[in-house]
Order: sequence, then structure tokens, then C-alpha cells
Amino acid sequence: MTRDGLAQTIPLYRPVGPKELDLVRDSGWSSFPPRLPEQPIFYPVTNEEYATQIARDWNVKSSGSGYVLRFLVDAVFLARYPIQQVGTSVHREYWIPAEDSR
Repeated sequence: MTRDGLAQTIPLYRPVGPKELDLVRDSGWSSFPPRLPEQPIFYPVTNEEYATQIARDWNVKSSGSGYVLRFLVDAVFLARYPIQQVGTSVHREYWIPAEDSR
């Protein structure tokens, strides 16, 4: 909480293809779809540049289009997970177990 009593949030980004975008839209823009059994981790990224790179290089190639969603996450919740650097300093993401990402 901040001094004014409001929860502190951190912006994250999620590259998605058209199917996942439709599911998020169908939720009223309030949630991502549950992870599939072969997807045990939810991987939001920390910056728009990295999310755009994934959307362009992976989503467009696999589905014909890619989108970047920006969303806010409670800082207290996010503090439970360390940031993972998976390439250059731009390639930073969180690895959140599927059961925690609901």
C-alpha cells in the first residue's frame, strides 16, 4: 500500500495472438484465459519492447497477427516472484505458476 492507502501496481505486458486476445476481450478485459496443461507457467514481461518483439516474431508467424496487452498487477503479489532475465537486459519476465495466475 502507498501512503494514501491505495495499492501499488506494476505495469506488465503480454504478447498474444488473436485467439488469446478474443478470450481476454470475452472476459471483459479482466483476465487472461487459464493456462493449458502443457503451459504450467504464465510469462508476463516487464517492458513493451520485449512484448512487441515476441508478438512480432512469434505470434505473427504462428497466427498471422500479434498484439501487446498492458495490464497492472498488485506489487505485493508480484514481489513473490523474482524477475527472470532470459536474454539481453530487455528480455525480462516473470514466471508465475499457472495456479497462481488466476
